[in-house]
Amino acid sequence: MISQLRRTVLFLVCCSLHFAKLEDNVTYTPIVLWHGMGDSCCFPFSLGGFSKDLAQALPGVYILSLKIGDSISKDVENGFFLHPNKQIEIACDIISKDSRLNNGFNAIGFSQGSQFLRAIVQRCESAKVKNLISLGGQHQGVYGLPNCPSLSHSTCDALRKLLNHAAYYSWIQNSLVQATYWHDPIHEYDYIKGSTFLADINNEVNIVQTYIDRLLALDNFVMVKFENDTMVQPIATEWFGFYKPGQSKDIVQLNKSAIYINDRLGLRRMDSQKKLHFLSVPG
Repeated sequence: MISQLRRTVLFLVCCSLHFAKLEDNVTYTPIVLWHGMGDSCCFPFSLGGFSKDLAQALPGVYILSLKIGDSISKDVENGFFLHPNKQIEIACDIISKDSRLNNGFNAIGFSQGSQFLRAIVQRCESAKVKNLISLGGQHQGVYGLPNCPSLSHSTCDALRKLLNHAAYYSWIQNSLVQATYWHDPIHEYDYIKGSTFLADINNEVNIVQTYIDRLLALDNFVMVKFENDTMVQPIATEWFGFYKPGQSKDIVQLNKSAIYINDRLGLRRMDSQKKLHFLSVPG
């Protein structure tokens, strides 16, 4: 039986893809999925089950659930230990070689898979993404530990400070995926200098015009926030918000942030074109 949360997410996805049918025939636009941390392409109790639900809701749709590695166990392992830049290269190659995606596809990311698929949009020239749907993505990174609200638990705060001390060391960046989108708002310079993934795809190191152009080419960018998410801190990152620089308490929403005001990624232009959509669900 589909859980209430999965049913709600499925409903939101299908609503977001109401424009997904190709005009010239009766088939749906293909869909590419990318799982989150600790998951795989195909677990029946998670993304595999969601793929099945999606296929039932959109009869005949082609779904590619990305598997990074030659086995499900390797796919899970790579979600922790294979640098996102390498994962994105592999995913781009998989997408490029799949002829069923040649005419474009819709991309749905779960948790860290959301920012990885955004990187596909920005970096993978052969990927013709029509609509990007982010489910609990961490687009401004994270600054907290799973199931561990650091502002209220001294142990979590100590662990977070330890990760802050080491997160931007090159050997940590190269060996732990989550370090590559660890965003320390108290030490923004260290983040921008040391991040080997997130700072780049957010155009915080240099302005890469193709990143902007490819995001602007999307039909829609849908961000879904899980209101009671205990795995992501701050939750505002799921809507591209984050902590105000210099502290870790006050939140700056996307439309008040420098990345939006200075339009470093084209998000302000996307917003003016009604291409940005912000949805939230309990859970």
